[in-house]
Amino acid sequence: MDDDYFMREALILARSAECLGEVPVGAVVVCAGVIVGRGFNSPIGESDPTAHAEIAALRDAARRLENYRLPGCELFVTLEPCAMCAGAILHSRIARVVYGARDLKTGVHGSVVDLFAVDRLNHHTAVVGGVLADECSQLLSAFFAARRAKRAQ
Repeated sequence: MDDDYFMREALILARSAECLGEVPVGAVVVCAGVIVGRGFNSPIGESDPTAHAEIAALRDAARRLENYRLPGCELFVTLEPCAMCAGAILHSRIARVVYGARDLKTGVHGSVVDLFAVDRLNHHTAVVGGVLADECSQLLSAFFAARRAKRAQ
């Protein structure tokens, strides 16, 4: 199993979010090659601004592993993390983040700022972007195009 495999698992979760009318973002946490946490965007359905895919996947993994720290784990997410999610990723001690599409409006791995590169933070997470970027971007673009078309009617 490689980065593409786990990103495809995150894409399945993103499609679940889309089916519920949520922005299609999905995430999985992987530990020793096994998915230990899954999540997808659900802030609308949960009336919770923190219900991002990454947060849900981190919570799921922490419960399963019975530890609020997730050292050695990797997080795969279909969209570049926002500041809130990056903070949670750093606090949970995730070793590596792999994301698909860039987020030019709120992404914090260089799209807006690079929180992961701040030397003064006490934990550093390796970050890889662009895995299955076209698929991840197309899913988001199609979702927002459909939403705009619906509003125009």
